Order: sequence, then structure tokens, then C-alpha cells
Amino acid sequence: MKIREITDYLEGIAPLSLQESYDNAGLIVGDPNAEVRGALVCLDSTPEVILEAKEKGVNLVIAHHPIVFGGLKKLNGKNYVERAVILAIRHDIAIYAIHTNLDNVLEQGVNEKIAEKLGLENLRILQPKKGLLQKLVVFAPETHVDAVREAMFAAGAGHIGNYDSCSFSSGGQGSFRGDLNTNPHVGEPGKPHLEAEQRIEVIVPAHQSAGVIRAMIVAHPYEEVAYDLYELKNTWDRTGSGLIGDFPEAIEPNDFLALVKDRFSTGVIRYTEPAHPQIRTVALCGGSGSFLLPDAIRSGAQVFLSSDFKYHQFFDADSRLMIADIGHYEAEYFTIELLHDLIRKKFNTFAVIFSGIHTNPIKYFC
Repeated sequence: MKIREITDYLEGIAPLSLQESYDNAGLIVGDPNAEVRGALVCLDSTPEVILEAKEKGVNLVIAHHPIVFGGLKKLNGKNYVERAVILAIRHDIAIYAIHTNLDNVLEQGVNEKIAEKLGLENLRILQPKKGLLQKLVVFAPETHVDAVREAMFAAGAGHIGNYDSCSFSSGGQGSFRGDLNTNPHVGEPGKPHLEAEQRIEVIVPAHQSAGVIRAMIVAHPYEEVAYDLYELKNTWDRTGSGLIGDFPEAIEPNDFLALVKDRFSTGVIRYTEPAHPQIRTVALCGGSGSFLLPDAIRSGAQVFLSSDFKYHQFFDADSRLMIADIGHYEAEYFTIELLHDLIRKKFNTFAVIFSGIHTNPIKYFC
């Protein structure tokens, strides 16, 4: 099996186009067409983790955090980033990162895993993203409307919220004339033709539009297919930052903190005074989520679980909800478990190993 097969599968779950502009997810070191002997999953691909992969006989490291965020102008080992890259190249170990693109998907993403560990239900995106949806419009003869529509659905079009197979059709009359080199499905070369057609409209995630268009063209009977693709400003409620979920039954703030400490093995929880006597709705974000505090407040959540809050940001809770900061590493460490399970689900005979290296740079004195 090649490295590309694994990375293509992961990017089918979390497309690279969904990562934030500052991010560097994807294959950072290595040949995508190289044969893969096994994978080591980790949070950070530090030099120690690269050596661990070498010792365990695997040649692919799958990390949540990219080891390289900015450009590398020199490779002389002056910092841990350069040392990790040098070691990976020297020992022919590929490094792949799946970061904010995995954060930004609702299904099988980082935040869904947090919600699962807490036992939350009724999950929805806290800050849905805009500009990731397109509208595909195609004109098809009435005899082939169903076939064209079903082909687009099968390729990923037509999802709106919890509904699928969504489309709109309206009737009309198409006109065309092919030259003498054409072989039209209806009509004759060189002669004008009028045909009863349907205008079919579907919504398509931008990263799937190319595949949907290919499927549509294959199912369409015309030699030349007339279609339009429009950019939409709609938010996409399946993709974005953070998550909101509900407990089946409300719990007290101290019970919530005890639950979090147990499920995420955090050394300490920094939190603000509870703003509500009971917690039912939880806003959350793996990693650094302080930028989502206004969204968490607007959502009506009683608590916002995340990490990396600065001192003055705690004041911004303003008695409207409780902030619970569990630490960056603690808020994402379970991503290793998520990646392991995703890969084993697809490639059940492939060797996927948990890294045994504790990469949290922060220590707690208790």
C-alpha cells in the first residue's frame, strides 16, 4: 500500500481545502507514492517521535500538528523543527499532518470526539464557515433528468443540513445547432433544434464540485453539456470552528469539572465563576479556542470548554457563562485515538501504532 492511499482517505474525511489560512496540513515530508510499512500516530512530530518511528520500523508519522508552519530557509538543525525534518529525511520517514481541517469538520472530527467523551448529544457547529458551498446548475433533456440528478447526488451534491437528495428543477426549452462534425443525441447536424429540458439546481461543497461535475457529465446524454457553477455566501452548518452539544440531563458545575478532569486527564482546569447553577449546553473547541468566546456566549451555552485563554480574556465571560480551560495538549491529545480508529476502520490489517512519547511542553507542579 502506498502513502497516498492513506492520505487520500484522511483527506476524504477532512479535505485540505478546509484548513485555516495559517495552517500547513498535508504531506510535509516524503514521497506520496512510496510503499508504507506502518504508521505512528501522534500529536506532535518532534525529533523524539521520528526516532521512535524508526525504532518501531514504520515509515509514516501521522501527526495532528504540522511540524512546519512557516517556510524553512535553512536545514542545519538549530531548532527542533529542523532536527525533526532532517531526521525524517535521513531515515526515509514521511510526515503527514491533519490539523485544522480535522478541527473544522463535524463528522469524525476533533470536536466531535470531545463531545463523545463528554456524552453530549444534538451536536452542531459553533461558528459555521462561509464561502465553502457552490450551486451547480445543469440543463438536461426531460428523458434524462432523473439519471443526471441521481449521479450528482451519488457524487456528493444535494446535502442541506440533515437532508440529502435536495434539488430544484424547472422546465423550459433549449435550443441548439451542431455543425457537421457533431453527433447530437437529439436533432440533426447543421439544423436548429428545440428540446424540452429541465434546469436542475443542486448545492455542492466546493471541494467536491469537480467530482460532481464529472459524474454529471458521464450521466448526461449530450455531447456538450451546458452548466453553470455559482459561488454561494451561505454558511455550511457541517463545517466550521467549535461545536455545541447538550447533556441528556443538566449537571452541576462542579460535577462538570470533575467529569472533564476525569475524561481528559488534565493536570489542572482554569475556570471562571459558574454563571448558571446547572449546565445543559456546552460549547467547546479543541486546541486554542478563545477566539470563539463571543460565539459561545451567543449560543446560550452555560460553559465554554477549550484552552489557551489569556488572563484578560477570562474577564470577557462577564458572568454569562463559565470558561473551562483544560490546556492545549489535554484538549487535543485524544486526537491520536481518533486518527488510530479512523485508519484501522478503513485499513484493518494495516499497522497503526500509538506514539509513546509525551510531547506536552507544559508540566504541572501539584
